[in-house]
Amino acid sequence: QWVTIPLELHGVVALRDGTSVQVNIGEDAGDPRLVITDLLPHLGAEQNKKTLAEAIPAETLNLLLGSEPMGDAEESGRVKLAVMKLLYDKYGITEDDFTSAELEAVPAVKATDIGLDRSMIGAYGHDDRVCAYAALRGLLDLDKTPAKTAVCVLADKEEIGSDGVTGMQSAAFDTFMEDLCESQGAAVRVCFEKSFCLSADVTAAYDPNFSDVYEKRNAAYLNYGIGLCKYTGARGKSGASDADAETVAYIRNLFDEAGVIWQIAELGKVDAGGGGTVAMYMANRNITTLDAGVPVLSMHAPFETVSKLDCYETYKGMKAVFQAEK
Repeated sequence: QWVTIPLELHGVVALRDGTSVQVNIGEDAGDPRLVITDLLPHLGAEQNKKTLAEAIPAETLNLLLGSEPMGDAEESGRVKLAVMKLLYDKYGITEDDFTSAELEAVPAVKATDIGLDRSMIGAYGHDDRVCAYAALRGLLDLDKTPAKTAVCVLADKEEIGSDGVTGMQSAAFDTFMEDLCESQGAAVRVCFEKSFCLSADVTAAYDPNFSDVYEKRNAAYLNYGIGLCKYTGARGKSGASDADAETVAYIRNLFDEAGVIWQIAELGKVDAGGGGTVAMYMANRNITTLDAGVPVLSMHAPFETVSKLDCYETYKGMKAVFQAEK
């Protein structure tokens, strides 16, 4: 019954007059929380016969918003009316405004130390906030102008294919780079072919509870530093970017000189499944690219776990790339 966890609601509602309303329910002290209900085990005989992929249909992931009605007993939709009144009183939004809303329900948990030794961090969304923060922090912490132009791209929609104007397949990045190059009298294609990209995304940390899906000699481990993935993809290298040997050697040398602790990793056994990142879309632009990121336990779960050491080494690695002189 993993769906029955406390949830917060965050997002934006765009009104017809062009103004936007920021929605935050559940984060502040004293706020109510939301939840998705699930079938009780006593009546779950048929549900128990289904596979994990089928037991919880997407259409049943409905948020429980309220139960107290308002108005006369003869009226319909009295609970819905009461909920909408609460939303109107707090945010000034009506039911019609949900047409132009983008709201996300996220686990109502704060980041916390994990383990008696406090060596790990538990939170939701480590994939991929943990790498995004390391990349941005590494750029902001530069103490001098780097020898080469440093760019940090925070892309959206990676888990659904990197589509849309905010995804890595969008022309938004190309447009930005073209404007940047034109301002300096350079061709963007020349800029791309002389660029290097560290595709910051998490990798799977070895979990002894599920050792049968990992190749122990090639898996990433907690507390062994940032994970370098020469290639990702499904069933080997399908749908992946495969960095060449010279690229891996470049990062090895760069990290060693900067004192960054690193490890080589792959996402589980070749025949066990796989996954991809935005690296392929950068490589398709003729940009030399390598995947690198924090190893994660329980990836994609509502609560994921990472090592503090690995987070710090990932930050150091990102900063080293920004500071690189060649």
